Amino acid sequence: MNTNTTLNTVNNAYFNKQFYDKKLLETAKTRLVHASFGQKRSIPRHGGKRVEFRKYNLFTPDVDALTLVEGVTPDGQTLSQSNVEAEVSQYGAYVEVSDLLDLTAYDEVLADSAELLGEQLGTVIEWVTRDAMCATTNVQYANGKTLREQLDDTETLTVAEIRKAVRTLKKNKARMFTSAIDGSVRRPHFVCICSPDATYDLQNDPLWQDVSKYSNAEQIYSGEIGRLFGVVFVESTEAKVYRQTIYLMPRQGSGSSATSSVVFRTVPTEEQIRYLSVPGNRICCDDDEYTIESYNRTTNTLTLTTALQFGPTEPFYTNDGGKADANHRMRDVHATLVFGADAYGVIDVDGSGTMETIIKPHGSEGSGDPLNQRATVGAKVAAYAAKVLNPLWIVRIEHTVSA
Repeated sequence: MNTNTTLNTVNNAYFNKQFYDKKLLETAKTRLVHASFGQKRSIPRHGGKRVEFRKYNLFTPDVDALTLVEGVTPDGQTLSQSNVEAEVSQYGAYVEVSDLLDLTAYDEVLADSAELLGEQLGTVIEWVTRDAMCATTNVQYANGKTLREQLDDTETLTVAEIRKAVRTLKKNKARMFTSAIDGSVRRPHFVCICSPDATYDLQNDPLWQDVSKYSNAEQIYSGEIGRLFGVVFVESTEAKVYRQTIYLMPRQGSGSSATSSVVFRTVPTEEQIRYLSVPGNRICCDDDEYTIESYNRTTNTLTLTTALQFGPTEPFYTNDGGKADANHRMRDVHATLVFGADAYGVIDVDGSGTMETIIKPHGSEGSGDPLNQRATVGAKVAAYAAKVLNPLWIVRIEHTVSA
């Protein structure tokens, strides 16, 4: 039975919501690397679901047009802006707390729940931002390759690749960062976000500046590991990795006659099911490509738009990873991002009302919880979006990593 003392504890916890909001935000921020460097915008109330990022267009340098004629006042120039819009989405989750658990140490459960939800939502926001950044069209494949599927085990990240990316940014007149996230002044620099595997390979390069030679006073960003050739390197465990989406074996071959139906030997993952469930997506078998018509999750059956013959040892696969082996297994490809200031924009997670905890005490459901047995602790990102603002100011280096 729930007592008044317990209910009061819950209600007090509700009124101490500011503490749990802070706990949630602090934990979420530890996951935010990609989201930390974008141009910040806040979404106003009743302002719609779309957020507008703006940038001034550069004046065109023209020697003839800018040459002054003695005594003649030239025509003035007009300021113009480019607008990039992004549509915000909401993200959220909650946990249910029973009255029996509440009788032990409810405040600790609240704090732990806020911390876990903060880590979860922070990771989701990081993925959303990372994927938006990786949508840039400014791609550099390691070792001079021209396609992702050409990248083999030798195409790892090197200092030469970083220098090449910096050259591209400079030629595209990308602006450099001149301050840290906290507003402190720093030497002008670009930022590179890379995975721990990429860091491992980069630090094997003899040109890498050893961390021990790097001024500790300059290490300001969370996850910062070094600086080289005007680039500050920040490590993220959530850096993008392109993995082969589909590699599934059929339960049996189609025999002597062709069929458009394939039953897989194992149940696909949720990510694979999402891909298989989209009509029009492409899938391969025995070097030929086919179009997906439908997927039945209950029977684990894939239907193609055309019939084919296949054996029980012939995999169905997608060509969305690195170089394939003889069995059509494709290598993982990592994305390292090198970018300048204002290359992309984000909704400020720290903005008013953007991230919050939502606590529903025992009995708040009324007749839906007649014995006051259930309370919930939830967290929600009210509105978030990320968008590349200038694709020329961000370079996605695609490469493999060593074992």
